[in-house]
Amino acid sequence: MVKQDTTALLASYRAADRVKQVIEKIHQRTSRPWSLMEICGGQTHAIMQYGLDQLLPGEIELVHGPGCPVCVTSLALIDQALWIAQQPDVIFTSFGDMLRVPGSHGDLFSVRAGGAQVRVVYSPMDAVKIAATNPDKQVVFFGIGFETTAPANAMAVLQAEKMVLQNFSILPAIVLVPPAMHAILSSPNNRIQGFLAAGHVCAVMGYWQYPPIAEQYQTPIVVTGFEPLDLVNGIYRTIDMLESGRVAVENAYPRVVTYEGNQVAQKIIDQVFEPVDRNWRGIGTIPESGFDLRETYQFYDAAHRFGSTDIDTAESEVCIAGLVLQGIKKPFECPAFGTACTPLNPLGAPMVSSEGACAAYYTYKRG
Repeated sequence: MVKQDTTALLASYRAADRVKQVIEKIHQRTSRPWSLMEICGGQTHAIMQYGLDQLLPGEIELVHGPGCPVCVTSLALIDQALWIAQQPDVIFTSFGDMLRVPGSHGDLFSVRAGGAQVRVVYSPMDAVKIAATNPDKQVVFFGIGFETTAPANAMAVLQAEKMVLQNFSILPAIVLVPPAMHAILSSPNNRIQGFLAAGHVCAVMGYWQYPPIAEQYQTPIVVTGFEPLDLVNGIYRTIDMLESGRVAVENAYPRVVTYEGNQVAQKIIDQVFEPVDRNWRGIGTIPESGFDLRETYQFYDAAHRFGSTDIDTAESEVCIAGLVLQGIKKPFECPAFGTACTPLNPLGAPMVSSEGACAAYYTYKRG
């Protein structure tokens, strides 16, 4: 019964007739060019998978933001991960997306091919279990993600502490959405007039941080889900605000998101992590845009445990991933797109990540 109910619910948000009705409303409401940014790479892929970008009025440009945590993980952190993974008696664990992301010299796949113990896990708790069953190994989890993954990372640290595990640590690489929005909107190159906020991030953090951003930059923000009807509703509500000259933050994903968010999860995050300046790949350092472990839990910080903070890095001279992540360039404007850079031979993270804009353009043949 639950499966049938879920299938019916999904079908209702993918119903072509309902989506077309909203698309028609968007056409009727749009009177001039507008540039909207969907902050999440998952939204980018859904928009292209369902062809929504091809159904919108020509006046609406969808700009793809830095909403792919794999893509914005700094080269220094990736090189750090590669170095740690190659240390003796280390089992390095990560989500599968990270294995093909290029560092200065290779990726986690090539490191594994060279004999390192690199394992794909589906949760940081899997890494805790591996540490418990391999007491003679140092088990490291690569903590990639937006605020969405922060509670699970925090719980893994608390569980390791509870189990008195001496051989578990994480390499924190969590990045935060609101500071990135500030960085984009305050840039002299900014051309974004409205935002589609990431529903899964807001499910955890709420959207109480967004009204000051909307007010400061006079930019409407709509919290949006990932199904076709969610996305077109979010686009319509953003366009409606822009056309009427109104600035607000609206929630077009109320079945999942509340204003306050998951306060239990937020409390756990605050217990284990603290905001720090974070270097975003291709963008640069954004103040207080990441989470690192608080001093109380620094024992579980892999960077401190392995002393791997001073590593030289070298970016590709061809890849324009930074400009793509800032919404300044489209993937097909890169000279390497689809030729020297493909999902099988990526020069930059946006081509290999399942949430990357370059991968979306390549998969769905845009440009």
